[in-house]
Amino acid sequence: MISKGLQWAEGKRIPMPIVHHQAYAPALPAGHRFPMGKFAALFARLQAEGLARPDNTFVPAPIPRDALLRVHDAAYVDAVLAMAAPPAIERRIGLPVDEGVVRRARLAGGGTLLTARLALRHGIACNTAGGSHHARAETGAGFCVFNDVAVAIRALQAEERIGRALIVDPDVHQGDGTAAIFRGDASVFTLSVHCGENFPVRKEAGDLDVPLPRGTGNGAYLAALAPALEVALAAGPFDIAFYNAGVDVHADDRLGHLSLCDDGIARRDALVLRRLRAAGLPVAGVIGGGYMDDVEALAARHAILHRTAAALTAGT
Repeated sequence: MISKGLQWAEGKRIPMPIVHHQAYAPALPAGHRFPMGKFAALFARLQAEGLARPDNTFVPAPIPRDALLRVHDAAYVDAVLAMAAPPAIERRIGLPVDEGVVRRARLAGGGTLLTARLALRHGIACNTAGGSHHARAETGAGFCVFNDVAVAIRALQAEERIGRALIVDPDVHQGDGTAAIFRGDASVFTLSVHCGENFPVRKEAGDLDVPLPRGTGNGAYLAALAPALEVALAAGPFDIAFYNAGVDVHADDRLGHLSLCDDGIARRDALVLRRLRAAGLPVAGVIGGGYMDDVEALAARHAILHRTAAALTAGT
């Protein structure tokens, strides 16, 4: 049976842990442009490939309100939890703030926190959701309700499990919400490698931002990412790294504007995961963005993260 929490894994060597909840994929209105079905499709693919099995799959609990309040304003949190977000905020999020979406947002936050706890214990762990990097303290935006990575970091710091954290975010969109949340906070270093001419129009200054021109392909992208990662690591020491492996860098992504292929994404994930692990850092992986109508193809692309992490864990 699938594990419900962390205690089951204590003291046991298991394959690379995967965190998933079936409620990551609530129903949306017909024709909605967000590919919500990708979360269920991703987990089904991981099961079919033998990467997600009963002995390494963990089911998160919803993130509690007090954990959200370490990052987000109380007025915003309570409006979302009551499903009473103002229409302007709901439009900014781009999702209906209804029971299913609110539950999903809380579970994704709980999932990223559980992923981080598993990473601290096992070296690498990956969520099948997460990476909501546009959510700020006072509002959600860009399909992001709560900033799950920020919430996880603050929870781990409050528990004194970590002191400093590194966020490596090569999703095609700048992690503006994350940068705003941690502005001036020396305990968190944010690296964002993104398409400069893309959402959000107004960028936030993170610790290290690498804007790339539209059409950047595999070689130029990796050539920009590798030295940026070294600069970020030099700002350590860190106790954990969060990796936002958005696949919206792909040439076929409708919201992307960069020109990577599947092999380029695989090379990116291998570069980042190997370097972070070589630096001795536990790594919590979240899937970030990816937008296309073919959810099966999109799920296959997101699965590159889990496949790469599992291979690294196995030492292959």
